[in-house]
Amino acid sequence: MARRVVVAMLGPVHWSPPGVDLAQWRAALAEDVIDLFATLNEVEVAVAVTPADRALADALVWPGTAVYEVAEPTPNAVFAALEGYDQAAVLVGDVPDLPALTVGKLLRPLSSRPVAVAPVEGGGRGLLGVAVRLPAPQWLPTLELDTATPAEARANAPRPGDVAVTTGWRRLRGPADLATLDPAFEGWEATRALLSGSGRPT
Repeated sequence: MARRVVVAMLGPVHWSPPGVDLAQWRAALAEDVIDLFATLNEVEVAVAVTPADRALADALVWPGTAVYEVAEPTPNAVFAALEGYDQAAVLVGDVPDLPALTVGKLLRPLSSRPVAVAPVEGGGRGLLGVAVRLPAPQWLPTLELDTATPAEARANAPRPGDVAVTTGWRRLRGPADLATLDPAFEGWEATRALLSGSGRPT
């Protein structure tokens, strides 16, 4: 069986709901993503940060969880830092209510494709995550998760089909995204508690 790792990339967060401290918001989102990944089967879990955010990662990870310091918050930097894995997926840290099934769908195409990307649901900018068979193909461009598109990921591929596009999900990057949180959906406890403390409905 392939050895796989799912990595939470704790990149910058540029927005928080009114009345919610940005640093606390970022930490709550990241905590929920890390907790979600810890429930996944048949994968190892890790966190990636730039050196400036190492303290944030250390405060949130479960004991024994690997933390990778990377020079830039991109999937490519994470892939280059990984050793001993056959497959890897790097996902953003602002999706506290991400369904676990969505992570599985990002990894599944790697049985026949070298790269898979999950877009932001609804056509929003950026990507939800990127998965590759390791080592990552040299033709894969550096992808900024906040701005990259599936077309950008495919730009240098030998064949467009080498990059699978999987199920997307929306990221919490503005008021319209916040309104889509489903209180009946299990999980996202840290985000839910922070919103509840701010007086917002959860």
